[in-house]
Amino acid sequence: MPGTWETANTPDPGRGNGMLAQVTSNLPAGARVDYVAYPATAFPWEGDVYAASRNRAVDNARGIIAATAERCPLTNFALVGYSQGADAAGDLAAEIGTGLGVIGPHRLVAVGLLSDPRRSELDPFVGPPVAGTGAGGARAGGFGFVTPNVRTICAVGDLYCSTPPEDFVTRLAGFLAISAGSPFEQLENYRDEATALYNDIMTAGGIPMLQLQLTPEANELREQKIRTFYESQIHQDYSNYVVDGRGTTATRWLHDWIASKT
Repeated sequence: MPGTWETANTPDPGRGNGMLAQVTSNLPAGARVDYVAYPATAFPWEGDVYAASRNRAVDNARGIIAATAERCPLTNFALVGYSQGADAAGDLAAEIGTGLGVIGPHRLVAVGLLSDPRRSELDPFVGPPVAGTGAGGARAGGFGFVTPNVRTICAVGDLYCSTPPEDFVTRLAGFLAISAGSPFEQLENYRDEATALYNDIMTAGGIPMLQLQLTPEANELREQKIRTFYESQIHQDYSNYVVDGRGTTATRWLHDWIASKT
C-alpha cells in the first residue's frame, strides 16, 4: 500500500510504485503483488481528507484480499505499507488480528510497515530504537493474533512514526487527523486511543501544560523542528536507511523478510 501522493484513485502508470517497489520487486516465483489504489491525499484541498483517504485504502485492500481468498482458498497473504499506506495496512492487519477479519489470522503471514503513523512502542521493531509512538497515536488493541508476523521500521528522526511522548500538541493534531472524517461506525475504534491521550495530558499537567506548549515561543520551536524534519528528507530515505549491522537497508530488509514467507 503506497504512501501519500504515491498513488491515486486512478493511478498514473508513469508514477511507478514508489518506495515499496524496492520491497516487492523480484520476489520468488509464485508470489503475486497487488498495489492498492486510493486517493493517497493528506490535505482537505486535495479532495479527500487524510482519514477518508486512509479508510478508502483499507476498504480497497480488504476487497482485493476477499476476492483473492475466495478464488484461491489455500493462498496466504502479506500486507506491506509505507507512510499513509502503512497506516492503512496496519489498520487492516489489526482488524484481521481480531479473528473477525476478511481472512483468518493464520493466512496473514507477514505485515511490513515503513514509517507507520500509528506505530506503538510495543510493535515488533526492526532497526535502531526510536522514541515515542506514531503521530496518530498507537492502535489501542494492537495487532492481536497476527502480532508475531508484524515488523515495523521507523527511521531515527522521522516524526511521522516517532513523535516524542511529551509533545502533546503534535500528538493531539495527529490523532485528529487520523480520526476526523471516519465513518460513524468506526469512531468507537478511537475511543480507547482518545482516552489514553486524555489521561496522558491530564497526568502531565492538563490544560495549563497544553497552554505552555502553545506559546509563541513553543510554536516557533515546533515550526523549526518540523521545517528541519521536512528538509532532512528522512521520511523519503528508507531505501538508504540502515537497520542492522550488516548494512541492510530498510527496504531490502523488508524485501528479504517477505521473500522468506513465500
